[in-house]
Amino acid sequence: MKKWFFLLFLISLGCTSCSSTKTVRKTRKVPVTKIDKIVSNALKYKGVKYRFGGTTKRGMDCSGIIYISYLEENVQLPRISRNMAKSGTKILLKNAQKGDLLFFKTSKKGRGINHVGLVVSVKNNQIHFIHSTTSRGVITSSLSEKYWKNSFVKVNRIL
Repeated sequence: MKKWFFLLFLISLGCTSCSSTKTVRKTRKVPVTKIDKIVSNALKYKGVKYRFGGTTKRGMDCSGIIYISYLEENVQLPRISRNMAKSGTKILLKNAQKGDLLFFKTSKKGRGINHVGLVVSVKNNQIHFIHSTTSRGVITSSLSEKYWKNSFVKVNRIL
């Protein structure tokens, strides 16, 4: 009985090595950019609860997730959103790319910019960004959502 199993095993090895039945795929290594790493850093915090001033998996605020995601790639940004808005270069919304920062004014008290998000993708003119909200924690949203579209102030490119 053991001889039969051994024989079947040898036959199966021989068949898997036949070049006519084997498909070979060449894998192409796609270089990972600093921007890709920053976005990946931010996405690993998805689902973390909101915490004012937070910068850890125990809780994060909107500028905390941006600050930490860039800092993990040795890019120093100011800690709060209104100061982050002074960093980088202001660009047109139609030129927004992965890694850019979106700034919002969500308070009706006239306090200026008070919220920030990180662009994670731009597809078919749809901009998706990661940020932290007081009600849902770290999430991704679309700039086409009415609330975010109406609160939008500007977009800056850091790198």
